[in-house]
Amino acid sequence: MSETYDRERPSFEDANNVTVKRCFYAYEFTIPYTQGKDVADVGCANGYGSVEMAKTAKTVLGLDYSEATVSGNLETYRDIKNLSFRACRVPPLILEDNSVDLVTAFQFIEHIHLRLKFMQEVKRVLKPGGVFICTTPNAKMSIARNPFHVHEYTFAEMKEEAGKVFDSFELKGLNGNEKVNKYYEDNQTWAKRILRFDPLGLHKFIPSALLVKPYNYLTSKMRRNLKATNTDTMNISTSDFVLQDDELDQCWDIYLIAKK
Repeated sequence: MSETYDRERPSFEDANNVTVKRCFYAYEFTIPYTQGKDVADVGCANGYGSVEMAKTAKTVLGLDYSEATVSGNLETYRDIKNLSFRACRVPPLILEDNSVDLVTAFQFIEHIHLRLKFMQEVKRVLKPGGVFICTTPNAKMSIARNPFHVHEYTFAEMKEEAGKVFDSFELKGLNGNEKVNKYYEDNQTWAKRILRFDPLGLHKFIPSALLVKPYNYLTSKMRRNLKATNTDTMNISTSDFVLQDDELDQCWDIYLIAKK
């Protein structure tokens, strides 16, 4: 597995524990929405979250742009009868109108250009009363540019964009307890040390392709360093994260819950 793949699709080595738990929190959050439902999981990557939802859903279809990833998922999870995968570039969504009860897109929308079109496609494929759950990093909490991200939202931007498509939606913020927030404070301190070597902020303007290798290297090095220096790194679980309705700009992730 390449470093490019690892750093933007959470791998499960110990140093990535906090990132993995942050991602898994979203799938745990969906449990009340998946019970006996038809689900489309957009940007499913290696399918770990799709598998979790398949435990309670009627059917789960994982969608990913990578044909190699989808082929691997089909082989790895071939014994899970209510779980399938398809490769496609999004948007559009390769689903019929009014065909699924729930669409999930976790840490996905920031990677694509046609974000409004994607939301419109989600609304098209949802059954009446269906739900869209989307998570994405809060731009106001990002210290450095992620070369894999096309656009990171603020809560204000997400409210405006979602309001163009959905009449009924709510926004919540993912935050953490003292252990989680200390980890991310250490993360930010580490990043700021690196950014001292770029006082003019040139990394914001360099073509993203040129940043991938240094980003992967430094992210891996940072997470290994935090595992060695932050004693809570391996003790953090999904129970250390929480969704809140206030002080949203200080939250790590945006949660959009929209209803058709």
